[in-house]
Amino acid sequence: MKAIACQLPSERGVPLSRFSSAEIAREAVARGIVEQVSGATVWRWLAEDAIRPWNHRSWIFPRDPDFRAKAARVLDLYAGRFEGKLLHPDEFVLCADEKPSIQARARLHPTATPLPGGDGQLVEHEYERMGALCYLAAWDVKQAKLFDRCEPKGGIEPFDRLVAQVMTQEPYASARRVFWIVDNGSSHRGQRSIDRLEGDYKNLVLVHLPVHASWLNQIEIYFSIVQRKVLQPNDFTDLAAVEERLLAFARHYEQVAQPFEWKYTRDDLDRLLERLDTPSRTTTLAA
Repeated sequence: MKAIACQLPSERGVPLSRFSSAEIAREAVARGIVEQVSGATVWRWLAEDAIRPWNHRSWIFPRDPDFRAKAARVLDLYAGRFEGKLLHPDEFVLCADEKPSIQARARLHPTATPLPGGDGQLVEHEYERMGALCYLAAWDVKQAKLFDRCEPKGGIEPFDRLVAQVMTQEPYASARRVFWIVDNGSSHRGQRSIDRLEGDYKNLVLVHLPVHASWLNQIEIYFSIVQRKVLQPNDFTDLAAVEERLLAFARHYEQVAQPFEWKYTRDDLDRLLERLDTPSRTTTLAA
């Protein structure tokens, strides 16, 4: 029964995308495993091992051949090390990225404020699109310091302006080294971006995350805070209102900001990659 649950329906010739407990019961009877069984009984049996084939979630399998090495380098920087050596007090680690296509949605009816006994704000469903902008930000991992700006769109030049915004002021301008952790977006991708930025700033070290590893970029934590606290619900009269709110929130957030309590380590990374290399339970159970 559990072997059935740990296989895709298509592997058994069943025209379903995922099994329910009732469908597993039906399949077990059809295969002659049992004469009769209810879906509720199957559910109880599977619950013993927390098997839930009716659930699903999206994920991306690591496909960067250097995933371990690139991810480990970033995790070392968060821990205050680089290439096996402790960072100097005069060295800084920043995470940066863009949050593109932030719309200004002008609601067709004013938002109603929360009332006692109500369900919170009442936000009109219909809206008029008033354009979109790109929000760029950099986060100093140890200092809990934010640098941000809004641009009409993303790209190399807008990102370089964010870099200049940071690197032309102290303590970064005269620091021994400033590590910039970025993903593989088009504005900071590959060796050409390293040559460009490290050529402009001799103390800048550009560190690329593995492909599809933005979850290791601490700036994404801040972007999730922005999404919850600033952009939802989206009710802005125009792009100027969006920009004003975003920049004002960053200054508001900095007043109480603390370095993120990053707990994911090299050991966690090794366990994850080892688990992905382990033969699937499906093969084991079906054998």
